[in-house]
Amino acid sequence: MSKHVLIVGAGLAGSLLAVYLARAGWTVEVRERRSDPRAAGHVSGRSINLAISARGLKALRRVGLEDAILRDAIRMPGRMIHPPTGALNFQQYSANPAHAIQSVSRSALNLTLILAAAAEKGVTIRFDQRCSEIDAATGTATFIDNRTGESSRAQVDLIVGTDGAYSVLRSAMERNEGFDYQQSWLSHGYKELSIPAVSTGPHAPFAMAPHALHIWPRGGSMMIALPNPDGSFTCTLFWPHTTTASARGFDSIATAPIARQHFEAHYADALPLMPTFDDDFNRNAVGWMVTVRARPWSRGGRVVLLGDAAHAIVPFFGQGANASFEDCEALTDALTACGDDIALALANYELARKRNTDAIAEMALENFIEMRDKTASPLFRWRKRVEHFIHGVAPALFTPRYDMVSFETIPYADALAKSRKQDRVLSIVAVAAAVGVVVALIAIITRFIWWASSC
Repeated sequence: MSKHVLIVGAGLAGSLLAVYLARAGWTVEVRERRSDPRAAGHVSGRSINLAISARGLKALRRVGLEDAILRDAIRMPGRMIHPPTGALNFQQYSANPAHAIQSVSRSALNLTLILAAAAEKGVTIRFDQRCSEIDAATGTATFIDNRTGESSRAQVDLIVGTDGAYSVLRSAMERNEGFDYQQSWLSHGYKELSIPAVSTGPHAPFAMAPHALHIWPRGGSMMIALPNPDGSFTCTLFWPHTTTASARGFDSIATAPIARQHFEAHYADALPLMPTFDDDFNRNAVGWMVTVRARPWSRGGRVVLLGDAAHAIVPFFGQGANASFEDCEALTDALTACGDDIALALANYELARKRNTDAIAEMALENFIEMRDKTASPLFRWRKRVEHFIHGVAPALFTPRYDMVSFETIPYADALAKSRKQDRVLSIVAVAAAVGVVVALIAIITRFIWWASSC
């Protein structure tokens, strides 16, 4: 007899999990508080582009969705750095030119996954359903219909909360003894802007080189831009909420005229590409970013958290969706391996994933500092060149952190531990290499002086 699962939330993780569990023989019911996006042709909510990489592609490939997602993705093999002054600088992500991350629209990806879930036998999806109560002991959830106000209940074998960083299910679990929860708000917020497609230029319809994640690092703040298939770029400002000694914040740059003056001084090459700058800045709200750590992820052997509901992270390693897709694989595999013992499956799933999601949360915060403060530095570029050289000549012995996280599928915790060990060695090698270059230059100059004096 088929077991019945209720998935609360039809976002990226919830929709993909519905496909996974339906393929594994479960009867799947998905309930989502937002309206049906199939009517509008897009999903409402955040629209920051996603960077899908090896982990996410592996999870999509497993259910035959990789090609559909990549059809509208844009390949990005590296970063394009826009310094305050001087020429642009392209930084390849990996020594392997075949490696690239994929720029994907969050809304388009979510819509594709919803359509895929709805097409699966045994899956039903109901929208405008706000979860109001959870009873873990009986596996019962109560919902309010946003349109009619009517209440309904669902009693199932398993309830999975994929309802995001502000999860209703997690909030219910927080009221129980023994539940540890921590949320850490980033001091920086984000605001979305846009660069539209153009009709002329060397990269038309793109206003800039399309195959790169563009970064304007400004020390304490930054802007990024990711390409879209229609030739536009989705830009995101990451500025402090409150002005600091190193960077002005959204508190002091609150209106479009002030923002325009700031851009003229600090983002001069971007502003001419933004004809809707004033409207975008005034219209789009400042968002907040949070890191969520919780334990345990399950309750009563019948309720479990997955994705951002269990471990929301900041977006600076591009791994939020990728990590959630890995969760879908891990939970499905645990349920399949444990048969009727759902409680054991949930415990095994958390054991497999918790240390890894803690690791990527830490690495995402560290990568924010790298993107914001280091990428424009000549010393950073030198270190990256040495890193890529070592990886190129001895890939079995040395793999950069970025490669391990974005282009491999080794556990995040292992990638973090290995990269920290390698960093100590890399620092020594980078310094030695720099000294070697200086010594070689001195020898060449000395020999030239000797030759010139003897002529």
